[in-house]
Amino acid sequence: MSLTTGGLMQLEQSGVLRRQVALADYTTWRVGGPAEWLAEPADIHQLQELLQWAQIESLPIRVIGAGSNLLISDRGLPGLTLCLRKLQGSQVCGDSGEVSAWAGEPIPTLARRAAKAGLHGLEWAVGIPGTVGGAAVMNAGAQGGSTAERLVSVDVLDLQGTSSEPITLTSEVLDFSYRHSRLQSAEHLVIAARFLLEPGHDPAELSRRTSDNLSHRTTTQPYQWPSCGSVFRNPEPLKAGQLIESLGLKGRRVGAAEVSNIHANFIVNLGGATAADIGNLIELVQTEVERDRGIRLHTEVKRLGFSETPSP
Repeated sequence: MSLTTGGLMQLEQSGVLRRQVALADYTTWRVGGPAEWLAEPADIHQLQELLQWAQIESLPIRVIGAGSNLLISDRGLPGLTLCLRKLQGSQVCGDSGEVSAWAGEPIPTLARRAAKAGLHGLEWAVGIPGTVGGAAVMNAGAQGGSTAERLVSVDVLDLQGTSSEPITLTSEVLDFSYRHSRLQSAEHLVIAARFLLEPGHDPAELSRRTSDNLSHRTTTQPYQWPSCGSVFRNPEPLKAGQLIESLGLKGRRVGAAEVSNIHANFIVNLGGATAADIGNLIELVQTEVERDRGIRLHTEVKRLGFSETPSP
């Protein structure tokens, strides 16, 4: 299928496809310049049409979900930016423990639904500010759990090939490791994921545990200010936040970006911060930790639209 001129106009008129949209409204840090084109497909048919149109027009394609773990340049992004947060929905089988969800489904929503069905395995995800697709790509985790432990397979669209039909990749081929997967190579676009959880647990107990995890995160992390979640990967067995705090970097600012006084592995936007402020503060923290502790902190954050690629 291909997107005709009429089809393109229809997507624009319906608001699915828009020009020059400020991406700060689509990131949890509330920073980022305009997208040349921003599309929010509501179904797979629209997504397939948009991808084929972008390929015909030789437009670069970038994908965002909930906009967490993401730093977008103040200059914005050329080409087509796909926001999949409207691609939602899930199915939960309480008997088998099988769970499937579209990529835009918020991972906390799925965690709560699984708990209510008596399925154990996603309680840790209730405080993750992201989508199912993003969790699969980044191998998101918290509270000792991770996506890779429960993921069975993902459905993807091939961004490099000629076929627009979905293909299924099992977890065995996704090269999962700490905050990493093969899906980060940008060859594939995740559209859905399947998990296998443990059935037969008490829904009330799982819901209580889920609520406790959320309460712990909201009381120990700076939820009152825009942030991306944790900025740096933990250099196991050490914790990035503890390293940063030990150097007295809590409260350090560049412009309106600040190392949080609540949790040192968070950089918050105090109001009016730019992507450049945040990027410079990230590099400042990396430099000071490496100089004083001999450890190079690597980010969890994905950078889009920057002309040079800083150290990860």
